[in-house]
Amino acid sequence: MSFRAKHWSIPMLSLAILFVVVLLGSLCIGAETLSPGRLWATLFGGETGVERTILFRVRLPRILMGVAVGGALSLAGVMLQGVFRNPLVEPYTLGISGGAALGVCLNVLLRLGHRFGAWTLPLAGFLGALASILLVYLMMVRRHFSRVRDLLLVGVMISFVCSSLVMLLMAVSRADDLHGIVFWMMGSLEEPHSLLIGLTAAVSLLSLGVAWCFSLNLNALALGEEEAVHLGVRVEWTKRIIFVLASLTTGLSVAVSGIIGFVGLVVPHFMRLFVGGDHRVLLPSAWLCGATFLVLCDTIARTAISPTELPVGVVTGILGGSLFVYALSIGRNASWGKD
Repeated sequence: MSFRAKHWSIPMLSLAILFVVVLLGSLCIGAETLSPGRLWATLFGGETGVERTILFRVRLPRILMGVAVGGALSLAGVMLQGVFRNPLVEPYTLGISGGAALGVCLNVLLRLGHRFGAWTLPLAGFLGALASILLVYLMMVRRHFSRVRDLLLVGVMISFVCSSLVMLLMAVSRADDLHGIVFWMMGSLEEPHSLLIGLTAAVSLLSLGVAWCFSLNLNALALGEEEAVHLGVRVEWTKRIIFVLASLTTGLSVAVSGIIGFVGLVVPHFMRLFVGGDHRVLLPSAWLCGATFLVLCDTIARTAISPTELPVGVVTGILGGSLFVYALSIGRNASWGKD
């Protein structure tokens, strides 16, 4: 089937409009509500004062972080679901997020950030995520676990082991380190380091570009590995690239924002129902929808019971879980079978 504009123009335009509306709403809504006129004057009129501080020091960095992390987690979910041909696969069910969390906790306890800089935090998250997915990949290559169901069980067990190790580290950590770990685990888009915000945004966009270059390979893998080989796809090479890319995006996202669940599971599932299974459309659509969803959840988290701020992971869990149950009830044809 040829890749014509009619297959992606309407869905992408709808998502882009929703994305802009949510971002503008997030900029306006908060403890200090700004009207569209005041927002425009503050952004482009050169006005100074409290409004400008709120926008450029508080809300805009959170929105940029939400866009980057939401897009990255959704992108990782689409890539992993495409490789394993199962809608239940995502960074958390494969243990990638658990490995990233363990790497970040070790970084906090060893105080590597204080010694070498903030860049060690995403590095620790990436290495932990990469170690987890490599373990799953080695088991798959050696055929100890060839069925997707078995690999999912292995991923869940890896996640449980990593969670137990995190709790062990919390039990032996000092009071100040424990407070930092607990606060980080609840999930938050409030990141004071502009370096990490810029790095997360750059990696998220770069990963989208690289993943899109493998969209045809993912389309072929949806037919099965044997069919993909017949179509000329280098299956193992594609898997390695996808696994490294998913580990990078997930590890960095977990490192800077904490544990935010359901974004990598719910958004790809809904986008597959909305735009279909062609990864040339699915990848950018899921990235855009994930960014919109997380910014919306963060806006709810900081305004629902203002002035108290909820952890954004709580909101994504409630909304994401409810939406996923709804999606399963109406979209059974979005799965790839029982394997």
